[in-house]
Amino acid sequence: MRARKNELRSLLGRLAILGVSSAAGLSAAIYEPCSVTPPKPLREFRAAWVATVGNIDWPSKQDLTTAEQKAELLAMLDRAAQLRLNVVIFQVRPACDALYASKLEPWSEYLTGAMGKPPEPYYDPLAFAVEEAHKRGLELHAWFNPFRARHLSAKSPTAPSHISKTRPRLVRQYGSYLWLDPGEKAAQDYSLTVILDVVRRYDIDGVHLDDYFYPYAEQDASGKELDFPDEQSWRRFGAKRKLSRQEWRRENVNLFIQGVYGSIKAEKPWVKFGISPFGIWRPGYPSHIEGLDAYAKLYADSRKWLAKGWVDYFVPQLYWAIEPPQQSFPVLLKWWTQQNSKERLLAPGMNSSNVERGWKPEEILNQIRLARSQPGVAGHVHWSLKRLMPRSALADALQRAIYTQPALVPASPWLGRARPAKPILAAAPPQAPDRLQVSWSPGRPEPVSHWLLQTRAAGQWKTEILPGNATSHAWHGTVPDVVALSAVDRNGNISPPAAVGRARDKVAEARPIP
Repeated sequence: MRARKNELRSLLGRLAILGVSSAAGLSAAIYEPCSVTPPKPLREFRAAWVATVGNIDWPSKQDLTTAEQKAELLAMLDRAAQLRLNVVIFQVRPACDALYASKLEPWSEYLTGAMGKPPEPYYDPLAFAVEEAHKRGLELHAWFNPFRARHLSAKSPTAPSHISKTRPRLVRQYGSYLWLDPGEKAAQDYSLTVILDVVRRYDIDGVHLDDYFYPYAEQDASGKELDFPDEQSWRRFGAKRKLSRQEWRRENVNLFIQGVYGSIKAEKPWVKFGISPFGIWRPGYPSHIEGLDAYAKLYADSRKWLAKGWVDYFVPQLYWAIEPPQQSFPVLLKWWTQQNSKERLLAPGMNSSNVERGWKPEEILNQIRLARSQPGVAGHVHWSLKRLMPRSALADALQRAIYTQPALVPASPWLGRARPAKPILAAAPPQAPDRLQVSWSPGRPEPVSHWLLQTRAAGQWKTEILPGNATSHAWHGTVPDVVALSAVDRNGNISPPAAVGRARDKVAEARPIP
């Protein structure tokens, strides 16, 4: 009996090698090149911030091992991919420190507990994050704070290589913080050098700045608001110009923003530059809006940056609910779209963490729906990814009701419109009725950011977005009738599709076993 069973297993194995299923006579489809026009893919900027300052999001603690840090970061990237997000904005420079290997600034204490101390065993968190994000089809944007030099959450001694030690003339004590003085041209140049060092050495998809330029107001012991201590730079650089001190401060930030944008494009034109300013430009814009005057207090003329096209994407932090008229999410969002004359990618930042503080998940879902219905809006960004991890009611609702289909990041036509070449696509010889494998290569030697894989089965189209290093895909079970593949470059341009379709059925015939 055992011999008969072994003989049967051998026969089935040899039939499998010959491409014959155990149910002899079933047909294996042949796929041949065909012409087809698949539907246009969804486009939406779906992002989340990952904050490292104060260990807000990652790493969760300063005493984690390298393995634990990697595991936490991989879990966050896995979650982003599972939710069908497409961008992760990863904070790499909280306060003139680095969560990557830098010769310019010391290792961040939020990584190891001591400023200047590298991770042990050694690894480069930014290089790791870029590689793993790209494996999952995610863009990785490096997030910098341009002028903050020390955060109040910092506890360890300042490293000798920190800017406050190496170039103290550029640093100001402001309340409980240290701050680079934006009025010092050398401070602007220094931060620009740090950003460009990352642009040159890492395969990032974007550079991101938040809302901190000049600092939010600090108070003295009596509760009086402190003015930023830039008397020295004002006397040396500003007082001679025909500008008020406030105008001079705004111009310092404007020149820095313009310089960052132009410098990034000179190095790597495809690296996107984005800013997430305070969500209100000025009170009264629109007429009934109230709140902080970022123009007058932070010296951030963010409307100008958008109108001048000094950004590739713009994320006003609209951290308020839909209903209250003083800071209405939809009213502010519409106003910002009206300022976007250069038609840059506009996506509101949403305070998803408020779901843990009394908001219902439906508030965020409705904000996304409003954003989708507002002309000129290209997506949204969650504060922050930590709030979307498993066992989150918001994340479950997003996955169930909002992110039902994958989406490509919207194209950036101002960065270039040239389409990638049509890829070369081929189906493997048929093996069984329930199996199909296709492989591909670029149509010409050029970088591919993603592959857009679209399949049709029973008249229904399905879309998958694969990482740029993918070269094949296989189906086991239900196989599609048509497979269409397009290349997507880093500007979001899509190639013409290459396609294969079911041509005819071939009945596999068992041959005698010699």
